Amino acid sequence: MNQNSGIGMARGSAGGMTQTDVAYDAGLRTFMLKVYNYMASGVLLTGIVAMLFASSGMAADIMMGGGMLKWVIILSPLAIVLAMSFGQNKMSTFTLQAMFWAFATLMGLSMSTIFLVYTGASIAQTFFATSAAFLGLSLYGYTTKKDLSGWGSFLIMGVIGLIVASVINIFLQSSMFHLAISAIGVLIFAGLTAYDTQRIKSMYAYVAGTDMVGKVVIMSALNLYLDFINMFQFLLSFMGSQD
Repeated sequence: MNQNSGIGMARGSAGGMTQTDVAYDAGLRTFMLKVYNYMASGVLLTGIVAMLFASSGMAADIMMGGGMLKWVIILSPLAIVLAMSFGQNKMSTFTLQAMFWAFATLMGLSMSTIFLVYTGASIAQTFFATSAAFLGLSLYGYTTKKDLSGWGSFLIMGVIGLIVASVINIFLQSSMFHLAISAIGVLIFAGLTAYDTQRIKSMYAYVAGTDMVGKVVIMSALNLYLDFINMFQFLLSFMGSQD
């Protein structure tokens, strides 16, 4: 190797960014952009379906009644999430995509009741507040040098606690307990937004250039979608004005 090439390599190392680094960063940005596009499209689809279903009058008939169809709509999204989570390795990317859009649609049917309970203005205000919070928290998770992996077990335990508390409050019907659950829920899913963003970013190193990228994009979008929707629903308990 001649002296000039040696100097060139030294300069590349001193500059800190090699061609490989630049290519990796470009790939990471493309990967994260796809995740956010899927997530945002899913949220948009859910909102449109919820609004149309509520305005049609069908939501009032089905979701406010006590029929079996109501519970099918409510429980179907959970069934799809479980199927995607446990079966992602056996499913094709196309199948995961189809299930993601089906999930977002069913969530729209399930969430249509918010348009029957809260004013459109308060729903819009809460949506924009959630969007701003989500963007800030996700940006923090993407840019921070702090390792957030230690948050994982604590936040998951918090989610389990929220589920248990919510089930208990079905019987207690306590408004104060409901507000406490909502406040804790906002904090937990705010933390999960930052945690999941950093985890998704780190996953790219393991799937870059493999056939798994498409699947990871969909599953990552699903995780961020759930963080956003849950934070929105809990925040609506505070910001929502009822008709």
